[in-house]
Amino acid sequence: MQETGQTGPAPATRVDLGARFEQEFGGAPDGVWQAPGRVNLIGEHTDYNEGFVLPFAIDRTARVAVAVRHDSTVRLLSTYGDQGVVSTILDSLQPGTAKGWTKYPLGVIWALRERGIDVPGLDLLLDSNVPLGAGLSSSHAIECAVITALNDLTGAGLSAQDMVLATQRAENDFVGAPTGIMDQSASLRGSGGHAVFLDCRDQTARLVPFETQPAGLVLLVIDTKVSHSHSDGGYASRRASCELGAEVLGVKALRDVEVADLEEASGLLDEVTFRRVRHVVTENDRVLQTVELLGGPGPSAIGPLLDASHASLRDDFEISCPELDLAVDTSRANGAIGARMTGGGFGGAAIALTPVDAEQKVRDAVVKAFTDAGFAAPEIFTVSPAAGATRIS
Repeated sequence: MQETGQTGPAPATRVDLGARFEQEFGGAPDGVWQAPGRVNLIGEHTDYNEGFVLPFAIDRTARVAVAVRHDSTVRLLSTYGDQGVVSTILDSLQPGTAKGWTKYPLGVIWALRERGIDVPGLDLLLDSNVPLGAGLSSSHAIECAVITALNDLTGAGLSAQDMVLATQRAENDFVGAPTGIMDQSASLRGSGGHAVFLDCRDQTARLVPFETQPAGLVLLVIDTKVSHSHSDGGYASRRASCELGAEVLGVKALRDVEVADLEEASGLLDEVTFRRVRHVVTENDRVLQTVELLGGPGPSAIGPLLDASHASLRDDFEISCPELDLAVDTSRANGAIGARMTGGGFGGAAIALTPVDAEQKVRDAVVKAFTDAGFAAPEIFTVSPAAGATRIS
């Protein structure tokens, strides 16, 4: 990664994955595939409540070079770190058996085999410039690159929706993270210059224009370097609160609760559960308002909705942290028109929608604020809506 305040590795500086694969495995790969990370513009913790989300694929990707083997061995290697080649046998794949980054490709292989798809042995080399643990869905980028590769190599003919559901099963049942379908949908269905408006109840998706440059804006990502994990207790407990709220209110999911219903709900739920419910209900409404504004006045009109989303995540859902709050507050105080934490929470990244002429001021102010607070230096970079998963060679 680049130094704090830089935009991150340019594509030209990335590893020649085909050549590196041949060096490591002794033969050429059958192809190279990539899938992007994502930024969720708005709609946090609404996906598993059958609600609405508005993510977009970003111009940072996980890439995999893959070659089919003629046995049942899977060999995995990453350009990141010094773990070395990890080998396993297909028939030994079981939830809970994989460690570190390998659980993501192995989870995809397991999920496809559970669907009855004959996945062969393979060699796989991973390279990613999606920041780890930043809330930009680095894990789903890996899974989506792998499933796109395996869909091609096995001739499985899976649709985008099939691949979304298979990678969700890998996350839920193999990795052990109770996530929804937002991240995979953005990575597999993304398009340049657009966000993906996803209805998580029926899994329909449509592209919504989201271009910052014509509006004189940039979207800054502020990676706080506070690591998080979706498989820990905080995420699961929030999901359990949402399920309890839906049960008490007598609805299938919180998607079915309207803002106008919240007054009545406050008398039926305990105080903590009510606040969790209020976040989800108002966040769904904010997504719908954002989609409407992007179809009209454009990105320059959505700042107050980003601010309101952060306040709700901080106060009602209680998944922010001091570093995220500082990044958001400092960005707003120095010219950003809207800012909020993004991702599952408990760390990760914030986003700040910023006029181009205020970009450097925001960057400098955030770095100084983190230094003054004694926090680790953040990494700050811009992202743009990018294309979804694809074969690149």
